[in-house]
Amino acid sequence: MTERARRGWSWRRGRVAAGVAGFTALLLVFHGLVPHRPGGLGSLLESFLPWLGVLVVVLLPPALLRRSALALVALLLPVAAWAYQFGPLLLPAPEPGADDLVVVQHNVSDENTDPAGTARALAGAGPDLIALQELVAPALAVYEKTLARDYPYRTVRGTVGLWSKHPLGGARPLDIRPRGITEEWERGLRAVAHTPRGEVAVYVAHLPSVRVGVTGLASSWRDESAGLLGDAVAAERSRRVVLLGDLNGTVDDRALDPLTSELNVPERGVALSFPAAFPMARIDQVMARSATVGRIRTLPATGSDHLPVLARVTWDRPGHTA
Repeated sequence: MTERARRGWSWRRGRVAAGVAGFTALLLVFHGLVPHRPGGLGSLLESFLPWLGVLVVVLLPPALLRRSALALVALLLPVAAWAYQFGPLLLPAPEPGADDLVVVQHNVSDENTDPAGTARALAGAGPDLIALQELVAPALAVYEKTLARDYPYRTVRGTVGLWSKHPLGGARPLDIRPRGITEEWERGLRAVAHTPRGEVAVYVAHLPSVRVGVTGLASSWRDESAGLLGDAVAAERSRRVVLLGDLNGTVDDRALDPLTSELNVPERGVALSFPAAFPMARIDQVMARSATVGRIRTLPATGSDHLPVLARVTWDRPGHTA
């Protein structure tokens, strides 16, 4: 046994680890105070916020080896902060209700080499609604043919589409194109699903991609498009609203505030959806108004670089506000 191992626990060793632990806890709780500019730093932090918990795993062995009571106690701070922020997502979900609306959201990828297999996998989950992005010819025709039997109602606008077991009406494109994009660009739609539970305004969207580079996070187009989509949702007169989309941002990302301030986000489940090979973040979202989005989960991988997500939407009782 080494001399260090023979020494007892100390409150004087491990100050660096304790400082890192304390700073991590502050970031978890007060991430909104991190400035967005320069370099989109705030959004970048919030996109990967749950992964700050990994620092606890990294710091714990040195704290034990150095027998640092200070570091060990300090590590309880990020653990508590992480549990406060994300612990509820890990709790058991409520029992499914007979009136729940089951939805699937999936960016199928314009490079998907197995659109038929992807369509069969999504239909096999049995949702009421399926929202797809990156629909391009000739794959679009394959999705339409494969889904036609179980999902006879559909609407497609540009590269986004909605398939439904229930009649659709009022379908129209949604203008969420940022000003800097001058070429043809149609990545949003709004339709009304006439379900047994009543009419539901359904929005399907694909916000612009973000890029992480040496200068930080390039997200101005995504941020602008999120604002336009938020304006459309805020102006929606239907009480019941569901948003399905690849929003290229997590629900913790302040850039999606125009949406998360109007709509409820999933209460249970983590459902990291991108990239499919090693999911790091959930950028495929299900949100709703006048409803609770219960547990959200991923479905098995398809031929896309995204994983599909499935969620249950439970409508609020009359007189109840979420």
